[in-house]
Amino acid sequence: MANITRFSPFRELERFSPFHELDDLWKSMRMRPVVGDLESFRDIRLDVSEDDKAYTVKADIPGVAKDDIKVSIDGNQVIITAEIKREEDQKGRNALCRERFYGQHYRSFTLDVPIDESQADAKYENGVLELKLPKKSGAQTHELKVH
Repeated sequence: MANITRFSPFRELERFSPFHELDDLWKSMRMRPVVGDLESFRDIRLDVSEDDKAYTVKADIPGVAKDDIKVSIDGNQVIITAEIKREEDQKGRNALCRERFYGQHYRSFTLDVPIDESQADAKYENGVLELKLPKKSGAQTHELKVH
């Protein structure tokens, strides 16, 4: 069976890590190293655009069931949470490699204008969450003079 390795442009620098020997120990025990594997966590990636009436947000959330995605809107703040559940191991099979993240993803951001929550819409298809967030009518940015 071939070894499965992830390409890392910094692989040569990893040799100088003070935890390099510990990583080898973890690998020999068929356990995941705790230090040095932070790249497995991925943030929710966003594209945000706007026109005169609404914001459009597209968020990449692959591998998540639609029911496990929650979107909260509070004024001009938007919070997206998604939970990826771990699949149960099949009996009699040993996992040789685990790179898929499971747990909770979280992303929050603030927009310039408050959102009309009653008109907001969310659609999830092919791993992409699309939000249509209409701007509240009459909402204007108020600028204060500095004295």
